[in-house]
Amino acid sequence: MTAGPALLVLEDGRTFRGESYGAQGETFGEAVFNTGMTGYQETLTDPSYHRQVVVMTAPHIGNTGINDEDSESSRIWVAGYVVRDPARVPSNWRSRRSLDDELIAQGVVGISGIDTRALTRHLRERGAMRVGISSIESDPAALLDRVRASAQMSGTELASEVSTGETYVVPAIGEPRFKVAALDLGIKSMTPHRMAERGIEVHVLPATTTFEELKAVGADGLFFSNGPGDPAATTGQIELLQAALAHGMPYFGICFGNQLFGRALGFGTYKLKYGHRGINQPVMDRTTGKVEVTAHNHGFAVDAPVDGPTQTPYGLASVSHVCLNDDVVEGLELRDDQGALKAFSVQYHPEAAAGPHDASYLFDRFVQLMSGLDDAPSSLLDHQEA
Repeated sequence: MTAGPALLVLEDGRTFRGESYGAQGETFGEAVFNTGMTGYQETLTDPSYHRQVVVMTAPHIGNTGINDEDSESSRIWVAGYVVRDPARVPSNWRSRRSLDDELIAQGVVGISGIDTRALTRHLRERGAMRVGISSIESDPAALLDRVRASAQMSGTELASEVSTGETYVVPAIGEPRFKVAALDLGIKSMTPHRMAERGIEVHVLPATTTFEELKAVGADGLFFSNGPGDPAATTGQIELLQAALAHGMPYFGICFGNQLFGRALGFGTYKLKYGHRGINQPVMDRTTGKVEVTAHNHGFAVDAPVDGPTQTPYGLASVSHVCLNDDVVEGLELRDDQGALKAFSVQYHPEAAAGPHDASYLFDRFVQLMSGLDDAPSSLLDHQEA
């Protein structure tokens, strides 16, 4: 079936015309761009993209189709999808259906055949903004009115909309060594799998879990996952984390879990102009001096001083990782007065499906933390002097 015309309108009035891709209809969300050249299936099924319309900067998308193994959750979460040149015929030995067919089956409205380079440049210059895609509306002015009436991302709490409704357990692979309580704020399936590979039994908990319910799990450590929304609109999970830190529970957070860790420690958060989304972001681990190529998906960041520790009610907090593109805080660590590591988090994705895997060591660091071991130096200077 030949695709019909489609229309994309940004909230500042910039308009693109192309062809319908995926489901027919109309959708709204925050326009963001992803710089990954691979891993589109994992991107589509990442709950952190809830209520976002994703623009792919790589021009050719869909060439490997959709398989039944690589999804990061049970459904596609993006609000809409924008590609330049969709594959006409998928080709991969694991492919079960085309990307276009999957978008149609899940009701995801998209657009193809537009200049995604021009759209990405516009978002870099003007910042992430609301957008509408429609294959049923031909009048840009009418669609623009509906775009401007749609919900903003700032100030919106979304983790409760993507979290599990009930607790489930991902068993350890091999002999169980530890038990971790993982708060699902939009968790990706690869994350508990990476822990299970290290002998961790993962109890995935709803976002509304209380501290009493957390203690009932009898976990050796607490984990906060990635997720969508504005961290400044979240309160209950921060109170839970503060209670856990006060009780000395080892903590590891990823992405949204990094932002909530920052807020629990007393730092603020802010919205980035256009965010970091892709699988090619350089980050320096200041505890080792090593630079990692990492996977990112975040539009908010922690506002914390990069130089020197900050005294908090739970210990000394410091920035452990920074992005080498723009100096954004990419990780935090909490140590006691003797310098022992108590908790840490990163803004990026060490589980990294479809890659890269430079940061997978962070799961080992979590194991060391729960073991009562701390082999990592507390700063780049310490590492250089060692």
